[in-house]
Amino acid sequence: MGHEFELPQEALVEATPEEVWEAISTGPGIDSWFMGRNEVAGGVVSTAFGGMDLPASTVTAAEPPHRFAHTSGTAEDGRFVAYEFLIEGRDRASTTVRMVTSGFLPGDDWETEFEAMAGGLAMFFATLVEYLGHFAGRTATPLTEFGPPITDWPRAWEILYAELGHPSAGDKVRFAPDGLAPVEGVVYHLGPQTLGVRSDDALYRFLQGMGGTMIASHHLFGATENQSPAWHTWLHRLYD
Repeated sequence: MGHEFELPQEALVEATPEEVWEAISTGPGIDSWFMGRNEVAGGVVSTAFGGMDLPASTVTAAEPPHRFAHTSGTAEDGRFVAYEFLIEGRDRASTTVRMVTSGFLPGDDWETEFEAMAGGLAMFFATLVEYLGHFAGRTATPLTEFGPPITDWPRAWEILYAELGHPSAGDKVRFAPDGLAPVEGVVYHLGPQTLGVRSDDALYRFLQGMGGTMIASHHLFGATENQSPAWHTWLHRLYD
């Protein structure tokens, strides 16, 4: 048993089609909103996240600046994931960007994986929209840190919400990672397993990892110091 899926997402962004193309079809662009480190070369999209190389994705369409698509190979159990981006310019340098994620999840427990995937994709797309609206043309340094193992996820999210002042989407928040300047920003995304905050120079994201840890998956614009130790300490202070 398994499940075929298709998840379309669409938004109007204040960016040009060329800026959207740069964000979705180049390694530095994808680094600035997706996850981990990315490279687009030789017709392949490669992603490294948390010290692991994810399955490579083959480019199936590259029509700048209108359409970009890539897909993973089909595994023996039928699993695959495909991404398609459609870009349409509008008036006054605005653009409609549409991301369609489709594929097949095998196994009897596909619903759990699908729920996590759908939540993650909602956060990634919201981050893309936020990036294009506030940081288009700039390149981020991605940061990934994992907290300790978590068994009580409702309690884990309650701890994080308390640290940020129990915010709702659109609220201003302020929190202080260990050893870093306090972060002040706006909650741009809030999902059952994800949370995103935009500051003047970063996109901060927290997500419930499939491996059972809270993950900090941030995009830092202009930061020069290595912030990974500080975020590692902060996550472990919250959850150890």
